[in-house]
Amino acid sequence: MSQETYELKAEARERVGKGSARELRRNGLIPAVIYGDKQAPITIALNTNEVTKRIHAGSFMTTVATIDVDGKKHKVLPKDYQLDPVRDFTMHVDFLRVSGNTQVTVEIPVHFINEEKSPGLKVGGVLNIVRHEVEVHCPADAIPEFFNIDLSGKKIGDSIHIAEVTLPKGATPVIDRDFTIATIIAPAAGIDESAAEGEAEA
Repeated sequence: MSQETYELKAEARERVGKGSARELRRNGLIPAVIYGDKQAPITIALNTNEVTKRIHAGSFMTTVATIDVDGKKHKVLPKDYQLDPVRDFTMHVDFLRVSGNTQVTVEIPVHFINEEKSPGLKVGGVLNIVRHEVEVHCPADAIPEFFNIDLSGKKIGDSIHIAEVTLPKGATPVIDRDFTIATIIAPAAGIDESAAEGEAEA
């Protein structure tokens, strides 16, 4: 599961548009919207520092949060955010309302484990990562924090496909084929022959 949920305080905003958004940002607030779940969208304002802190902490897009809008609580998942290209501060955030049976599409990072147990890497092979994240459909209340990819026994020339990854119950890849996540390739300088011989004897 992803990291623990968190709560943000927000206030409803009546005015929308560029002028209103600029005024909010001058006052240390971010314009945002909550939509989905067959309800009318709500335009809100959030504390800039609080949101920026959450974004930089990681897993922002895969962690369900609660937003308290003037006392009414909404369970949400961030769907998009915009950063100022020059000053790198948050300009706007979109949140999707979620409930226990809401299905969401999220990108889950992949972590590689047991590199020391890969014969291909031991002889100087290189881990060529094709996908750093895997996009999946899953329940909003069961979003994985990451997927572990086991490199044990992988030799030069081997590929790791999505079929080898154990996905949690209810999670299915968006791409409907057995796509490649990573490969072990020979180094540009060639294989370390002495290491390869040692591996063969081991």
